[in-house]
Amino acid sequence: MARTREATLDDLRKVDQKAEIVGGELVLMSATGGLPNFAGGEIFARLREYARETKAGFAITDNAGFIVHLPNRGSFSPDVAFTTERVLTREFIQGAPCFAVEVRSAGDYGPAAERAMSVKRADYFAAGTLVVWDVDVLDEQLVRVHRAGNPGAPTVYRRGDVADTELALPGWSMPVDDLFPR
Repeated sequence: MARTREATLDDLRKVDQKAEIVGGELVLMSATGGLPNFAGGEIFARLREYARETKAGFAITDNAGFIVHLPNRGSFSPDVAFTTERVLTREFIQGAPCFAVEVRSAGDYGPAAERAMSVKRADYFAAGTLVVWDVDVLDEQLVRVHRAGNPGAPTVYRRGDVADTELALPGWSMPVDDLFPR
């Protein structure tokens, strides 16, 4: 059945689960497992402390909407993000986060998932995001840090390393080991 109209922000507001506007459609996102959620929570907690110390913006948890105006994308809903907005309101956040985190869930593996994640990262950078973390706690247990200056050549941080957000959040970093329960 053909789509009759483009998805709107009003449509996004009415959805009862995590979703993004991509290609004019609402793309619904499934819930995640315990380990990916734990990793996202740990990243958020560290970012919240950074925000409190620096007053440089806000740490944002899963399911927040960031509204962008790209040819094929109207919104993002990263697993964790940092925005330099000065004020948060009840509305979706306008513009892309400076730092976005995508934590892989069980369905985020294989060639199709890799292509989709690559397209999403390109959209983040086109919208103005400076750094995107691709966090893999299920398979390879690493963080790929993609930077706006060279998004196709990520820096890979493994257990025992400290991943950074150079370009986006000066001085903020996190040990990869802290993404896993002790």
